[in-house]
Amino acid sequence: MEFLPILLPALIAGLLVVLTHIPLGAEVLRRGIVFIDLALAQTAALGSIVATWVFHKESHDSHEYFSSLLIFLASYGAAIVCASALYFIRKAPAKIQEGLIGSIFILSSSMSILLLSEHPQGGEHLKDILVGQILWVGWQDIAVAILVTALVLGGLYLFQRKQNQFVFYPTLAIAITLSTQLVGVYLVFATLIIPALAVYRSNRPLLFAYLVGGIGYISGLVLSVLIDSPSGAVIVLTLSVAGLLIWLLGGAEKQRNQI
Repeated sequence: MEFLPILLPALIAGLLVVLTHIPLGAEVLRRGIVFIDLALAQTAALGSIVATWVFHKESHDSHEYFSSLLIFLASYGAAIVCASALYFIRKAPAKIQEGLIGSIFILSSSMSILLLSEHPQGGEHLKDILVGQILWVGWQDIAVAILVTALVLGGLYLFQRKQNQFVFYPTLAIAITLSTQLVGVYLVFATLIIPALAVYRSNRPLLFAYLVGGIGYISGLVLSVLIDSPSGAVIVLTLSVAGLLIWLLGGAEKQRNQI
């Protein structure tokens, strides 16, 4: 399999995203704030775009590493600030939270489009943000992703074991910022929400949610290479098919238990 060297880092990146997004997605669905990931992903992207726009004209070889670091920090910083602000409205009715979250998403999206309209490759950059370029993930990206994933898992531990409500929001922001950089906005939402929806009536939700994520990413990556189609879009489709199958399986399992 000559395409295995290309698929391996992409597959590891996808599974790292699945590892954190399954428990986070279950909590997001429980709280009824399913679009928070889109708002945070787009805010993180906006932070990156603003930093790139600021440093684009001034960057040269001697400052390239410094500029990349600032862009990295701007992306995470924007998402964490947004998530921390949303923490303070967590007790508002779900429809109010969703209204504000949707407003943040559309505002961030519009600002991103305005900034990218001045960039000669703005359209391509916007497509990369939305659909992602998972097949172009390199081993250096994987090393960073492993470190950030460890940080996210630590935050999840504090949230679940210590019931620290504030920790959940920046933890979610960090996880979504990482996954947006690795796989794009569409896959962020799909990985967070589709498995959680698929297993809501299952007796073993965590196991089957991870099954949806694993099957979706593995089959989607392989299929996208075989048919030479955008990987992000194909993985969204395979996640949806896997989620539907598990949802049907969960329904059948529930009916058997009632007999």
